[in-house]
Amino acid sequence: MEIAHQPLFNTDKIVAHYTEQDGVPIKYVCTSALGNHTFSTDVFYRETPHPEFGNHYFAIYRNMHAAGAQIMITNADNIEELEFGMVEGDDGNLYYSEHRHDYKAFDNGNMIDGGRAYIRSNTPYCRVFKVVDGIFVEQEVEVEDE
Repeated sequence: MEIAHQPLFNTDKIVAHYTEQDGVPIKYVCTSALGNHTFSTDVFYRETPHPEFGNHYFAIYRNMHAAGAQIMITNADNIEELEFGMVEGDDGNLYYSEHRHDYKAFDNGNMIDGGRAYIRSNTPYCRVFKVVDGIFVEQEVEVEDE
């Protein structure tokens, strides 16, 4: 079972570009809002902090409010503070909602919604992950008795 991603851009090209430009390995992490936003970003990680800005994560996105949907880059270090609810899709992989209006439903009956703003699912098999050092780590979730 793998985590399925739906990136906005060709992440291999972005990884190659910034690995060459910065001289350190860069890796794609996920496609997600960076909080309560209604738009997604492609999030990337570098083990060593950026020498000028000090961040380990950066995100690439399209600013749809700018003329020509300008491509932007931003600090994404807060990705480690956010939770990702994930459910199993029809192919057996795990899927997450990318932003608060990204509702995903599958033929197997599972659904996930809410992005990083909230986790809404219809299944008790929803799993919760956080990003730590550029990888997803499953969290222990306490379930309240009804």
